[in-house]
Amino acid sequence: GMDTFASMNKPPLSPPGWLFPIVWTILYTLMGISSYWILTSGASDMKVNKAMNTYWYQLLVNFLWPTFFFNFGWYLFSFLWLVLLWVLVLVMILRFWRIDRKAAYINIPYLVWLTFAGYLNLGIWWLN
Repeated sequence: GMDTFASMNKPPLSPPGWLFPIVWTILYTLMGISSYWILTSGASDMKVNKAMNTYWYQLLVNFLWPTFFFNFGWYLFSFLWLVLLWVLVLVMILRFWRIDRKAAYINIPYLVWLTFAGYLNLGIWWLN
């Protein structure tokens, strides 16, 4: 995927390719920590199940995005898929907030990165 990314016309502020695995490693680590905090919070099963279902849905949507973007080259569809992911992550953060605020807070960088990724995705669609 990064070879494809390197060959594309990209919008201003596009980071170098080596930065993506670093950022995603940090974000996935934060997601894992926050989900552990939710699972061990002692909150009601209903709240935890709702929060964790949203967590798993957003992970699935996140997992599929690179296939749409890199394998199929569906840049506009990928952007719309990323909007869906952004909404799911926002809902996840709100549901985590009701259980454990620190679990919500540490997912804010994820939402910020997805916002930036949306800018990159839309820019790539526009320029390619």
